[in-house]
Amino acid sequence: MKINHLTPSEELLMNILWKLNSAYMREVREHYPEPKPHQNTISTFIKILVEKEYLTTEKEGRIFKYTVAVPYEDYRRFLLQNFLQNYFNNSGSELLKSLLEERFLKTKDLQPYFEVKTTISPISEPEEPKSTLSEFIAEITSGKKTKKKDKKKKKKNKPQDL
Repeated sequence: MKINHLTPSEELLMNILWKLNSAYMREVREHYPEPKPHQNTISTFIKILVEKEYLTTEKEGRIFKYTVAVPYEDYRRFLLQNFLQNYFNNSGSELLKSLLEERFLKTKDLQPYFEVKTTISPISEPEEPKSTLSEFIAEITSGKKTKKKDKKKKKKNKPQDL
């Protein structure tokens, strides 16, 4: 079944019928907001909705019972798909970006729908390669190095224990 767009008046009538699921003309008219339209106006809208296959009819004696043929969720999905195609290049992420930018939606509202895992690891600073200049400076500024000959002499001068 192909779903078609509804006019605002047809959508108002369908919202009433989606709440009731099935109803007689009298019940539909009772649920209309003030000012209530004439019965013939409601009857015309119902006839159009039957032609668009949103409603089915069942005759009970001299009156008709109207039943919803297109569930509310299907119509809502249809509207959302058209909305994405017409205004957001069929991109849900573009819609989400707009909702966040316009502050219609906050990031904390998204937490129940997404699982965010984070890990904490230390960031080590990379060691800078030592240049030959810095090695040269370190060599000049460091204390005097003992020569190998001096070390050997110290070993010889030590008294040996017997």
